[in-house]
Amino acid sequence: MVQSSVHELSDRARAVFRSVVEGFLEHGTPIGSRTIAREAGLSLSPASIRNVMQDLEEYGLLAAPHTSAGRIPTETGLRLFVDGMMQASRLSMAERRAIEAQVGEEGPVEEALAQTTAALSGLSSCAGIVLVPKREPVLSQFGFVPLSDGQALAVLVGSDGSVENRVVDLPSPVPSSTLTEAANYVSSRLAGLTLEQAKERLEQEIGRGKAALDDAARDLISRGLATWSKDGAERPVLIVRGQANLLDDSASADLDRVRQLLDELEGKEEISRLLDSAREAQAMKIFIGSETKLFSLSGSSVIASPYHDAEGQVVGVVGVIGPTRLNYARVVPMVDFTAQTLSKLMT
Repeated sequence: MVQSSVHELSDRARAVFRSVVEGFLEHGTPIGSRTIAREAGLSLSPASIRNVMQDLEEYGLLAAPHTSAGRIPTETGLRLFVDGMMQASRLSMAERRAIEAQVGEEGPVEEALAQTTAALSGLSSCAGIVLVPKREPVLSQFGFVPLSDGQALAVLVGSDGSVENRVVDLPSPVPSSTLTEAANYVSSRLAGLTLEQAKERLEQEIGRGKAALDDAARDLISRGLATWSKDGAERPVLIVRGQANLLDDSASADLDRVRQLLDELEGKEEISRLLDSAREAQAMKIFIGSETKLFSLSGSSVIASPYHDAEGQVVGVVGVIGPTRLNYARVVPMVDFTAQTLSKLMT
């Protein structure tokens, strides 16, 4: 298999190659020489076009699926097209407003990120993904609800209005008075601090004998704060929206691929690592099919772009996941605009 650059192809080969790729991305079916001769306006006979398509196949840019007379682009061909030939389209005002509308809503930042990603998913007909900036919540209120003798539910209310719950394992049954004592201490003494700051303050006050808590309450608070800290460090903060878009009319012909992709979307740690490469590069990244081990089985593509805070630092990544037969020219600027919009949100 010989890989080529756009500049190494003749004008005739580039024209035929473009026709095959654009036809495939639009219709999802192999493109034959007669279709190109009829619709592309190349002034070439079907026989001449077949010869060019054969050359492109030998270059590794096209493939003939099954016994079809038509051709489809290979992943190498798609990469060549995306990097060297694609002309990105412009977003309509309606598309821009649909994305921007989610940023103006009141509420926690994570909710705005999720809603914006859902809008991107709907417009692109893909699954939308966003890697949320890792930041510790600032404590506002803290409460404990008994679940059983060995467990309690820790309820954290952040200063931004967010509410999160975690199950805390207890070494022994804890009376309700201890749960109340622990909650009151956190809300009165640790409010306004991040988790790390709260843990340090608790250790300092215990060390100085200023923590008016019994042993059971101190242990409960320590367990609650540790649960959040461990969870935040180990759990990838990844939001996925619009998986149902992957089950479109064309999915019925390739259900195994779609099932594989949906399974891959469950592996959020692996997807997060993939998106981190866009964060580190500080630029849009397009992953096509087997270029990434994660999506090699489902044959899916990822388009991802980082977004920034007020200082210009990358704080997260937003993008879409879909089949390799994406309308790249339309979706790439859509992802780029969403990243710009989220950057405004973070300032």
